[in-house]
Amino acid sequence: MDTITKTYKLLKKIKDEKFDVDQLHHYHLNLLIGNRDFQVLITDPRNNSVLLLEDYIISNVSSYSRLVEVFEEIFDNHHLLKAGFWAQVAVGIKGNKFALVPESLFAEELIFDYLKFNAKVSHEHDELMHYRHRKPGAVNCFAIDKRLYKWLLSLYPKKEITYYHQSSCIIEGALQQLKNYPDDTIYVYIDRFKLHITTSKNGKLEYYNQFYIKQFADYIKYIMTVMKGLERDQHKTNVVLWGYLGAKSKHFNEFGKYIKNIDLGDRAGSLKFGYLFDELQRHQYFDLYSTTLIN
Repeated sequence: MDTITKTYKLLKKIKDEKFDVDQLHHYHLNLLIGNRDFQVLITDPRNNSVLLLEDYIISNVSSYSRLVEVFEEIFDNHHLLKAGFWAQVAVGIKGNKFALVPESLFAEELIFDYLKFNAKVSHEHDELMHYRHRKPGAVNCFAIDKRLYKWLLSLYPKKEITYYHQSSCIIEGALQQLKNYPDDTIYVYIDRFKLHITTSKNGKLEYYNQFYIKQFADYIKYIMTVMKGLERDQHKTNVVLWGYLGAKSKHFNEFGKYIKNIDLGDRAGSLKFGYLFDELQRHQYFDLYSTTLIN
């Protein structure tokens, strides 16, 4: 898809032929929002089917005020996103303003204090939020820019929007995969601009972090650093990759030089896909599909 403006481009759009605009009140709308990209997923929870996927890239945005203007432009030109009668609306936030806290230590009044150790946060500009993970026994504290938050509220004033951080859907997606791989597996999601690493121990979340990538060598550097810190053997440990790479890509071939047991992961969740989605590789959009695991 080649819809282009000065600030955003629609890279991918797949719409299942079973999509019915008269059934929106049954559908779930999932939005995954970053300051450089934006994804949309519409599902029918009655049969766990994926009906619409859209992927946008955003450029030339230097402030959140301008970012909100870009989203306004995208939504104004979209025939579905401004509809107000979805069965459920969930919004995932990308960024570095997050902190995972053990549930036993969590106190809502301390969210600002948790976050300030990881990123710059401001009571003036940030809306402080949290999402409780049931299985890992952790609370993900995060911040969303208030300008973006107020705009989203204005879009869906009659809906109680579920907010979460991108890391939460990646964690939930990885934990759902535990039964498919050995216990010491390392789960890696390669985003467009970041690297996400998740591990488990004894069936529980052991580690999660995200790393900003400046050059290709950073991928291997961070993976090997995590392996060493967690005492994983690069010649024995299984590594599962999702994201923007392929089996014959430079990323995959380079990883194979350092890691013996490496595989591309499968789609997250128990979702059903029509034949139109066959053009997407099964390891792509792992975080977006995993948004359906947030509840």
